[in-house]
Amino acid sequence: MKVYKFFYKACRIVPALILLQSLWFKFTASPESVHIFRTLGVEPVGRIFVGVMEAIAVVFLLARKTAHIGAILVVVLMLGAIFAHLTKLGISVQNDGGLLFGLALSNLVMALVVLYRHRRKLPFFNRVESNEKTSQ
Repeated sequence: MKVYKFFYKACRIVPALILLQSLWFKFTASPESVHIFRTLGVEPVGRIFVGVMEAIAVVFLLARKTAHIGAILVVVLMLGAIFAHLTKLGISVQNDGGLLFGLALSNLVMALVVLYRHRRKLPFFNRVESNEKTSQ
């Protein structure tokens, strides 16, 4: 049981740290970040908007009672990042060896773990579980 609790906490903290670190690049208009959002055609508004949404996700992720909301935000943001990599950016951006793509994938997986842990707080999953119990 202790291993599960450690794993769950890691699935909340690691994405939060990764997103916090990426905020520096977005809010300081680093050349890498500007390149990404210019390639997507949404520089600077998209860069700043994504940065704000990531900051909100971090706050929600780190608070135990709202971790599921942060995880939902992370899932949406990471699906957008993965889609951008697969369609316009490519897996490797500016010779990063696919690091940003890998971070997006790992954040997605960890956010899904957090969502699974909080599935009873999510209306859709709660309804599905109650339907399964009544059909048995």
